[in-house]
Amino acid sequence: MKNRPLACPLAALTALALTGCGMLPGGGSQTRTVDLWLMRDSVSEEFLKKFTETYEAEHDGVDIRVTVQDWTGIGKKVTEAIEGPGGPDVIEVGNTQVARYADTGHLFDLTLESIRDLGREDWLPGLAEPGSIDGSQYGIPWYAANRIVIYHKGLFEKAGIDGPPATRAEWLADTRELNRDGVQGIYLAGQDWYTLAGFVWDEGGELAVDKGGFWTGALDSPAARRGMAVYKELQALGRGPKDADEQNPPQTGVFARGNVAQIIATPNNVPAILKANPALGSQLGYFPIPGEEPGKPCAVFTGGSDLIIPDNAPDKGPALEVVKALAGERWQTELARAMGYVPNKKSLAGVVSGQEATAVMARAAARGRATPNSPQWADVEADNPIKPYMTAVLRGEDPVAAAREASRAITETLAE
Repeated sequence: MKNRPLACPLAALTALALTGCGMLPGGGSQTRTVDLWLMRDSVSEEFLKKFTETYEAEHDGVDIRVTVQDWTGIGKKVTEAIEGPGGPDVIEVGNTQVARYADTGHLFDLTLESIRDLGREDWLPGLAEPGSIDGSQYGIPWYAANRIVIYHKGLFEKAGIDGPPATRAEWLADTRELNRDGVQGIYLAGQDWYTLAGFVWDEGGELAVDKGGFWTGALDSPAARRGMAVYKELQALGRGPKDADEQNPPQTGVFARGNVAQIIATPNNVPAILKANPALGSQLGYFPIPGEEPGKPCAVFTGGSDLIIPDNAPDKGPALEVVKALAGERWQTELARAMGYVPNKKSLAGVVSGQEATAVMARAAARGRATPNSPQWADVEADNPIKPYMTAVLRGEDPVAAAREASRAITETLAE
């Protein structure tokens, strides 16, 4: 990884010199434009309008120019931008994509700002870890989302269950009780590998491990196989397909029929449920995926976005200030409340206490994890060997052999 270059001579470290190097805002009447790339649907038009207008009013001489990008093909587009002669100043990227871009050597090192200005020690681990490469912080956590259990209160009451379970054992017992008389205890597709990852981590396993700079698949470890066994036991308590993921068919549509007691999903799936069946509005409840101990939710995959600054950013000083604002307490609070996201810090979980589903998600996020921090992990997901592994185990094939084959495929891809 590239270390931060000293763009100005040390002897000239005055405010004027720093401004001339582009590291401090201000220093003249000329308007500075921060070119900000955001992903489509990450924020609402209302939030974006409020942020840009407020920020520009409070920072004389700074304009923010936002370009909305689509996720399809974004990897190639970002790589070309950061490797070119002069790209955008700030880019929103998926939290698990930071390693890929950092591997190019063209990201600005934000370690100093993360410690001094942004409270890195309080960041959610599932967002902070992917942004840190070899001890340097290249991605600043912006927002997070993770899976929780969405349940049908009426079906729980009908089964004599008076509230959410406190432990995994209670959850499995309740789900067995719910899974009768035409009701599915849970709808869990056979290839929902993000949910599986949480069980693997909760059992002490990993998807892949870094051994001295060489990544190897680890689904064949005893701990990881225990996680798969938990998934298999749960998946059998419903009629989810063994050979498809949660989008085929969309699990929100299945849940909306009214005869499914639970699904595992992020809260942003709720609008789709209610659109299909508005009558469920008063029947939806939420709880973190239970862990083995009371008060300790299961580990979960944390998805979300980080903010990066390319080395070739034309205006790093104003860019840094925009990143600090977006990742700071004021706009984190605004964003979480406007979009139903989890804020980037554990200490900010309380700002969404009035939003039931988001508050539950924030509690679970404290045990969030991210996928292996390898630049090649995106290639693993592109031709995902975890999915056929899950199907094989769910269909009764030898779990040890299936796990060994999946691990071999992961190792092979990560070595490319």
